[in-house]
Amino acid sequence: MQVNKQSKAAEEAQQFLTFLLSGEEYAISILKVKEILEYDTVTNVPNTPVWIRGVLNLRGSVVPIVDLALKFGRPASEITKLTCIVIVETLCDGESITMGVLVDSVSQVVDLSPADIEEPPPFGTRLKVDYLQGLGRSGKKFCLILNIDNVLAADELLQINACSTDQAEDQAELAVAR
Repeated sequence: MQVNKQSKAAEEAQQFLTFLLSGEEYAISILKVKEILEYDTVTNVPNTPVWIRGVLNLRGSVVPIVDLALKFGRPASEITKLTCIVIVETLCDGESITMGVLVDSVSQVVDLSPADIEEPPPFGTRLKVDYLQGLGRSGKKFCLILNIDNVLAADELLQINACSTDQAEDQAELAVAR
């Protein structure tokens, strides 16, 4: 009987990618992560919110890059040799959108069972509570599990995605005209 309980709990365990941002550990469901890139050239896009670092050319696709530190009201992320861009696929108004999130460093992939995940507290975090899926218990400490769809879901993101695509198309037309 004990084996069945353990195997059922193992089946329910979810994997999360953990990363550091402004000295705190966060996590995103591994199912949302498409890939992890070393920080590379990001093109600034004028007239975007301050937390949009710019756009990245990912195999011919324009991908907006969000500086999570700025999005969470902290100082801008400092670019170091450990800085990464986590490419995620998120749902925004029912549409699948590929975006990049700038993080200080990627830590590891962890398995968390439902028993290891606490409800987000209604107070005490620097994040909007709807940004949190929960708190992942890892030994004596917690990591903040982000609901990346809520973090990145906003009308602004759809506008940014449209703006980025329009700019990329304009640049392509200019290149053809030359």
